[in-house]
Amino acid sequence: MRILLLPLLVCLMSMTVGSLAQEAVAPVSAPVGLPNVMDVRVTVTPERARLVIDLAAKTEFSLVSLSEPDRLAIDVRAATLTVPEPVATPSEEGVISEYRVEQAGPDRVRTTLMLSAPAQVQQAYVLDPFEDQPARLVVDIIPASAGEFATNVARDLATAQDMAALGAVVPVTDSSTPAGGSELPIATRPLVVIDPGHGGIDSGAEAAGGIKEKDIVLSFALKLQQLLVDSGRFDVALTREDDTFLRLEERVALARNNKADIFISIHADSFQQPEIRGASVYTRDENATDVLDKVLADSENKSDVIAGFAMPQMAPEVVDILLDLMRREMRHQSYTLAQSIVHQLEPSVTLRRFPVRQADFFVLQAPDVPSVLVELGFLSNASDMANLLQGDWQSRTADALARGISSYFDSLSAPQ
Repeated sequence: MRILLLPLLVCLMSMTVGSLAQEAVAPVSAPVGLPNVMDVRVTVTPERARLVIDLAAKTEFSLVSLSEPDRLAIDVRAATLTVPEPVATPSEEGVISEYRVEQAGPDRVRTTLMLSAPAQVQQAYVLDPFEDQPARLVVDIIPASAGEFATNVARDLATAQDMAALGAVVPVTDSSTPAGGSELPIATRPLVVIDPGHGGIDSGAEAAGGIKEKDIVLSFALKLQQLLVDSGRFDVALTREDDTFLRLEERVALARNNKADIFISIHADSFQQPEIRGASVYTRDENATDVLDKVLADSENKSDVIAGFAMPQMAPEVVDILLDLMRREMRHQSYTLAQSIVHQLEPSVTLRRFPVRQADFFVLQAPDVPSVLVELGFLSNASDMANLLQGDWQSRTADALARGISSYFDSLSAPQ
């Protein structure tokens, strides 16, 4: 699914093929009311890179892949530029060696990412302003093969040539990669099992006014399910779709019996320290990250007893080498999934310090399904609770979570 190659507002009739390869878009008179580009920053790791552009207001964008030298050019419709350092070099080695920001025309600001290795855009999207954050364009970039990069360059040039032949002036209305979507194809449709925590006689955490964790997480899970289904990339199942009680081992069994590709449990707990807030993502580890994580895990693991059910006695089994290797691989994949989700949550919502965490949650024990538990926030914190009850915040967070899930599956087939 490729949706990023529409130019901003371009007139290509007088452009030559050579200039198309170099510039891809041409300047026009700046319409009134275009925003200012407030900041541009690039973060790089060996596995990926991210471009974030802070904007005074939401705007349109376009991008192309260019060669000789290899680079990605990202234009945003903007009238002014107040970036402190328009030329910079990322601090870590990766696919981007340096980047340049410039006012490329009266109606656009261009960021050029110089590539040290072939790369491609995984997803790109614009975020609404939220709390103290401005509007943002986020572009995620991952390694590509030389053939994939060459194909992208040829496709972008062909698109520009076709438009030049038509004398086209093409407006862009929405160039964002849909939540749960990707600029990369996917060979199969993975099964995602979403587990809204608690349910029935087990309400989970509760707050004043009858606000219950079980209701918040179910509402959120239904939003996330719809996003993933609408993307067309996933099959999605919920462990519960209504106010039903399920034992913890039943939730795990549903994922295992249906051969889920990933399992995501959704929660929103409380803690005795009301200042603690923010989202986090857990993988399973017998050694909890800190005291709070151990308290949360113990609370969740005892939910069956609280609800009036005794945990079944698990017969001891001999764990052979194969099972041990399987568990290690699942923990590795679970950690990769948690990182992918946090990477997408980061520009969108408030996170806890060290947001990828470990705890011994029973619901994450499947030895053959990558599993994470997402804490959306804390009902014991006033700011978190206000967000958890807000439809816009739920949608924003569900979007980010869907993007994280999609980027995780992209990473499984990325060049090594």
